[in-house]
Amino acid sequence: MLKTIKHTCSSYWCQIRSVVATEIRNIVSDEGVVLVLVLASIIYATIYSLAYGPEVLRDVPIGVVDLSKTLASRQLTEAFDAGPNMVVAYEPEDMEAAKKLFFNRDIYGVVYIPEDYEEKLLGGSQAVVSLYVDASYFLMYRQVFQEAVAGINTTGAMVEFQRLIARGAETPQAKAITQPVIYQSHNLFNPYLGYGAFVMPAILVVILQQTMLIGVGMIGGTWREFGLYRKLIPPGETRMSTLPIVMGKSIVYLVVYAFLCLYLFALHYRLFHYPINGQTETVIALLIPYLLACTMLSIAVSTLFRYREQSLMFLLWSSIPILMVSGVSLPEQAIPGWLYDFGQLFPSSSGIRAFIRIRSMGASLDEVMPEIRQLWILTGVYGLLAGLGIRSVLHAVGKRESSESE
Repeated sequence: MLKTIKHTCSSYWCQIRSVVATEIRNIVSDEGVVLVLVLASIIYATIYSLAYGPEVLRDVPIGVVDLSKTLASRQLTEAFDAGPNMVVAYEPEDMEAAKKLFFNRDIYGVVYIPEDYEEKLLGGSQAVVSLYVDASYFLMYRQVFQEAVAGINTTGAMVEFQRLIARGAETPQAKAITQPVIYQSHNLFNPYLGYGAFVMPAILVVILQQTMLIGVGMIGGTWREFGLYRKLIPPGETRMSTLPIVMGKSIVYLVVYAFLCLYLFALHYRLFHYPINGQTETVIALLIPYLLACTMLSIAVSTLFRYREQSLMFLLWSSIPILMVSGVSLPEQAIPGWLYDFGQLFPSSSGIRAFIRIRSMGASLDEVMPEIRQLWILTGVYGLLAGLGIRSVLHAVGKRESSESE
C-alpha cells in the first residue's frame, strides 16, 4: 500500500515537472503567446494610462453669441472665461455662425445672450440666457454645462448683491440674502474628479483576466493540435493524469502573473500617480484568490479549443462586455438584474469591486471579505470544471489513439 502511494506521488510529481517544463517551453517559443500573456498587459496598461493621463478636461472651447453687447453681458462672458476648465474661444455674430462652429467641433457649447439682457437686469426683471451644449459627448457636456451654470449663478448673485447695496442694505445682510446657503464640497477618494483614477484600476484588473484567458486558450489549443497530451505520458503509464496537468499549468501562470501584478500594482500604479490607499497585505489577500480563479477559469475554457486560433476568435470580443457587467463603467442600478448576476460569474467582477475599495477607498480586509470569499468559491468551481475539462480531453485523445491503432 505504502509502495503504491509512493509510486503514485512520484508519478504525479514527474508529470507536474513535465507539464511545467512543457508549458514554459511553449510560452517562450511562441511569440504570439508571449505577446498576449506578458507584453499585452504592459502595453495595454501603458496606452490606457497615457490616454487618461490628463485626468480632468481643461480649456473646453465654447462660443458666446452676445447680442446685448453691453457691460453686463461682457461681465458674464468674462465669468465664463475665468476658470481653467472652459474657455470662450469664439464670439460669433449670430446663432447661424455658432451652429457652423458647433458642427465643425470647434466648440462644444454655445451661450446665447439676448439683446434685452442688461435692460432686464437693470429693470429688476428676470433675464434669460440660453445654453446649447453637445450632450452626445458626455464628458464635454458635463464640463461645459457645470461651468456655464456656475458662471450664470455667480453673475446673478453679484447683480442681486449690487441691487441690495444700492438700496442701502449692509454688506453682511446683502450676502445672506443673495447666498442664504453656503455649501462645502468634499470629493472623497478621487479629489480631482479624474477619469483615469476612476476607470484605470478596473481596467488593470480586467487586463489580467482577459490576457490570461486568451493566452492560456492559445496554449490549450496548441496542446491538442500537436498531441502534447500523448507525448508527455510518463514511462510505464498509459495516459497523463488530470491533477498534474491542472497543477502544472497553474504553477506556470501564477508565477508569470505574480510578476505582472508586481509591475502593474506597484511600479505602474506609482508611475501614473493612481491612488494608493489600504494595506498592501489586503491587496495580496485579494490577488491570490483572484489569480487562482482566473487561472482555473482559463484552463477550463482552454479545454474547449481544438486549435489555438479559436481562442482568439471567441475571447477577444469579450473584454468590453465583461467590464460593463462588472458594475464600473455602468452602475449596478443601470444594469438589468439578470445581466449583473451573470457578470458575477467572472472573477473580474468581484476583483474590481474589492480592488477599487482597497486602493481608492482604503477598505480593510474585513470590508472586502465578501468579495474574497466569492473569489475562493469561483476558484473551487472553476478548478473542478478545469479538472473535468482536462479529463474529457484526455479521454478524447485516448479514444482517438485507440481508434487509430485499430
